[in-house]
Amino acid sequence: MSEEKKDEQLEQEVIQEETTCCQTEETCFKEESLEDKVARLEEELKQSEEKYLRVHADFENIKKRLEREKYQAIDYASEKFAKDLLTPIDTLEMALASANADLDAAELLSKLKEGIELTIKNFVTTFEKHNISKIDTDGEFDPNVHNAVMQVDSNNHESGQIVSELQKGYMLKDRLLRPSMVSIAN
Repeated sequence: MSEEKKDEQLEQEVIQEETTCCQTEETCFKEESLEDKVARLEEELKQSEEKYLRVHADFENIKKRLEREKYQAIDYASEKFAKDLLTPIDTLEMALASANADLDAAELLSKLKEGIELTIKNFVTTFEKHNISKIDTDGEFDPNVHNAVMQVDSNNHESGQIVSELQKGYMLKDRLLRPSMVSIAN
């Protein structure tokens, strides 16, 4: 609708309101003039536009902040796990440092063994803390979690049973991290 038609329509509405409102000159009071009404509506439109622009800008800022936080969460998702791995590495470094100590061979071997056992214990504790579990290799072969790399003859095992574990497998909650590498009986 063109501006002229809008103005005409507004004028007709104002005239109609004045006519219906005012039966006589005495009871009639002057309604808002057309120019005042247009100015008021323009001001309301301007305020609405400003409000919309502020809300839109806020939305865009929130969207950008959430996107940035998402990428930070992805980048630093393993931070807690990495911090927990610092203890086992410290234990390994202490075991290695003890190799330089002035000890006889038997005592040195004992200290190194103790350091390695402590390191493994620290790794197991860290894994448990982060829901990483070792895959069980007792019993039947399960192709979902085991990787058979060889078949061997065994009198002690039935065909398809796991004879030995060559490399441990691990699960993260219910997701396979690495299958167990096993040998199975013929």
